[in-house]
Amino acid sequence: MAVEEKSNVKNSSSIVPCFLFVELVIMAGTVLLAYYFEYTDTFPVHIQGFFCYDKSFSKPYPGPDNTSKIPPVLIYSIVTAIPTLTILFGELCAFFIKAEGTQEKTIVTADCCYFNPLLRRIVRFLGVYAFGLFTTTIFANAGQVVTGNQTPHFLSACRPNYTALGCQSTMQYITERRACTGNPLIVMSARKSFPSKDAALSVYSALYTVMYVTLVFKTKGTRLTKPTISLTLLCLAMLVGVVRVAEYRNHWADVLAGFFTGGAIAVFLVTCVINNFQQFQSSPPPQRPQHPESVLGMPMVALPCVESPLEKLRGDLRVLRSHDHQPYRFPATPDVLIPSRSISSEV
Repeated sequence: MAVEEKSNVKNSSSIVPCFLFVELVIMAGTVLLAYYFEYTDTFPVHIQGFFCYDKSFSKPYPGPDNTSKIPPVLIYSIVTAIPTLTILFGELCAFFIKAEGTQEKTIVTADCCYFNPLLRRIVRFLGVYAFGLFTTTIFANAGQVVTGNQTPHFLSACRPNYTALGCQSTMQYITERRACTGNPLIVMSARKSFPSKDAALSVYSALYTVMYVTLVFKTKGTRLTKPTISLTLLCLAMLVGVVRVAEYRNHWADVLAGFFTGGAIAVFLVTCVINNFQQFQSSPPPQRPQHPESVLGMPMVALPCVESPLEKLRGDLRVLRSHDHQPYRFPATPDVLIPSRSISSEV
C-alpha cells in the first residue's frame, strides 16, 4: 500500500517558479493588453473612407449594444459561466469515478506544497480557457483597429453633410476625417466591424466546451447526450452571429471572420497546449519488451524439434571417447568415423 502511494507522488522543484514567474506574467500581460484595446485610446482606429450614399452602410442605426437582443453583458456571462461549470462538473465526476486518462500524480515541491491532481487539472483547463478568452478579444480588437471597416449602419451614425462634402454621385469617395457630424463615440464604434468580437468569443467558448465534453465525458448507453450538448452549444454560438447580422451591427463577412478566429484559437489550445484534455506526460511511457512468441501481434506455433543426424553423430562420438579415452577426428564426410591411430597398433 505504501509503495502504491509513493508511486502516485512526483517530486518537482520547478512547478512553482514556472507558475509564478512565467505563466502568471504571461497571463497578466494578456489581460493588460486586452484592457488597453477595449477601454483606452492607446491604439487608434484606422479612419477608412466611404462612398456617398453607399447602400451597404446605409442601414438604420439599431441603438447601442446594450439594447441588443443579445447584449454584450449576456454574452460575456455565458462564455464565462458555461465552460467553467462544465469543466468543474466533468473533473469532479472523472476524479471520483477514476476515469481512465484523467488520473495524474500528486506533485510535491519543497517537501511542503502538495498539488492535488484534481486541482491541477481544473486550474490548467480553466487557466488555458481564460488565456484563450483574452487572446480572442485581443485578436478581434486588433483586427477592428487595423482595418477600420464600417458597420452596416455607419452612415446613419456618421450623419455626413453631403452638401458640404460636395457629393454629386454615389461614385464619389470621401476621405475627410471630419466628414461625420454624429456622436464621435458612436461613429468610432461604427468603425469597428471586422471581425465580429461577439461572434469570435461565442464560437471560442462553444468549441472549447464541445471539445471538452467530447474528449473527457465517457458515457455508455447514452449515445445522444454528447451530440445534443455539443450541437446546442454550437447553435447558440451561431445564433449570436445571426442576431448581429439581423440587427445591422455586422456584415456576414465580419461574423464569419469572427467564427474563424475563435474556432482556430480554441482548436490550437486544445490540441497543441493541453493535449486534448488527457493526462499530461512529460516523457513517453516505457515500451514493454515484446515476447518472441508474439512477433507482429501473432502467436507463433510451437513445432516439434527434430534432431539433426550430425548432432546425433557428435553425441555418439563423445560417448566413444569417454569409453576409449582415445582421440577421434572427423573425416571430410561425417558418415564414417576413422580412428586417429593405426589398425596394427589396435591389434
